[in-house]
Amino acid sequence: MRYVYAILNGRGTIYTGQTTDLDRRLAQHNGEKPGGAKFTRGRGPWRLVHVEEFESVGEALKRERAIKRDRKFKAGLKKSGIAARLA
Repeated sequence: MRYVYAILNGRGTIYTGQTTDLDRRLAQHNGEKPGGAKFTRGRGPWRLVHVEEFESVGEALKRERAIKRDRKFKAGLKKSGIAARLA
């Protein structure tokens, strides 16, 4: 099972990626475990704002690329993520 996810930091930056283990990957992005993307280091803390599940790596890669290109979708994630943080 593959997961495509979006995480949000306190500055309103969205990072999109994919993984087989969401908990481990989020811990890596937040510096709690070794690994994580170079982009997310020093920009946290990050929190999960969106997840989609896929059977194949190919499907997950297509969706990850689509999310990265979709400005309206990311703007919606930022709005909902920031609103959830304020609630």
